[in-house]
Amino acid sequence: MAIIERRLSQTFKQFFDSEKAGGILLIACTVISLLLANSPLGEGYLQIWRVYVGGLSIEHWVNDALMAIFFLLIGLELKRELYNGELSELKNALLPIVAAVGGICVPALIHFSMNAGTPTQAGIGIPMATDIAFALGVLALLGSRVPASLKVFLAALAVMDDLGAIIVIAVFYTAEMSFTYLLAAAAVFALLACMNRYLRVMSVPLYLLGGAVMWVFMLKSGVHATIAGVLLAFTIPFSAKQDDESSPSHKLEHFLHKPVAFIILPIFALANTGIIISSGWTQELASTNSLGIMAGLVIGKPVGITLLCLLAVTLGICKLPLDLRWRHVVGAGLLGGIGFTMSIFITNLAFIGEAEVINASKMAILLASLAAGIIGFVWLKIFGKPVDTDTDMDTMDFEESTTLPSVQLPR
Repeated sequence: MAIIERRLSQTFKQFFDSEKAGGILLIACTVISLLLANSPLGEGYLQIWRVYVGGLSIEHWVNDALMAIFFLLIGLELKRELYNGELSELKNALLPIVAAVGGICVPALIHFSMNAGTPTQAGIGIPMATDIAFALGVLALLGSRVPASLKVFLAALAVMDDLGAIIVIAVFYTAEMSFTYLLAAAAVFALLACMNRYLRVMSVPLYLLGGAVMWVFMLKSGVHATIAGVLLAFTIPFSAKQDDESSPSHKLEHFLHKPVAFIILPIFALANTGIIISSGWTQELASTNSLGIMAGLVIGKPVGITLLCLLAVTLGICKLPLDLRWRHVVGAGLLGGIGFTMSIFITNLAFIGEAEVINASKMAILLASLAAGIIGFVWLKIFGKPVDTDTDMDTMDFEESTTLPSVQLPR
């Protein structure tokens, strides 16, 4: 009986390895930021991020400019998944898409049910997001004790989840809009698309230059500037050949992995997790906003992901990969509750100028993400053992799967 193992592309392995190490560094930076914020150096540390440079505070440069590069990487990863990854064929993409929809809607409904009609209703988007770095980092700690296809499923789920978060940011967290600048950004996007499709321009620096101009227009338009990073990703030439290293999109994605994982996200953590833990912080966690965030991430994520997948498989819309069982889907749902980066990012947009609410929300995110990570790790360590079979998965398609009656919830 051989242990089932799905062959992963070299690009995905590199991505997984960078996210694993990046997750560890994110934890370290978060701890450092928390310690500094609550030390005698706290006021000076927090003041650093409020210093203005070039018309924006350092915190804004981090959240609007550096995070645009993070969104560029997310866009490139999503583009790769759509062209030749797990999302390239509908039968493969349906399961993570369905899971992402469940993982977005149920947490949002939980938060909305607790905060509808209140000043904190804007926090509805906070528990929607999944942090790819932390979620894959936890799976990395489990190594071969979980099926390889679980890693692919969770990565595709997280990418789709981030796409959902990007749409939410663009639609619901836009301040006053300037249509003039928005049209200018759209014109730059159209120009870059024409450079790719009709002029066959392959120079990455030219696309990055155009992306910088589009970012400036997007910043002035009122739509969050980071959206420019995602739009730029879809204008850069891409080869549909698996792991084609000559593709400009592939080259840029490969180049950005380490700077994003080891520089941009750690700086984001330092800039946004300087949470002052006051004497009444436990009371703040009892607010409907904090409870909605924590319940959405810890409960809503696994419930939404598992139930919607269960419904889709029952109706025959999609199937589980052969080496996955429902206990693995539950584990992926639990890890989906690790919000962190995107959740903190949305918090800053939802409660602009409300320092106390932002502080309490970030504390709720940290505690919920920690709980989701620990519970998910323990669950998969106990129930996540790969399935033994005589069939070599390398010769089978993703669509070949056990049917619902032959699988059970964790035994």
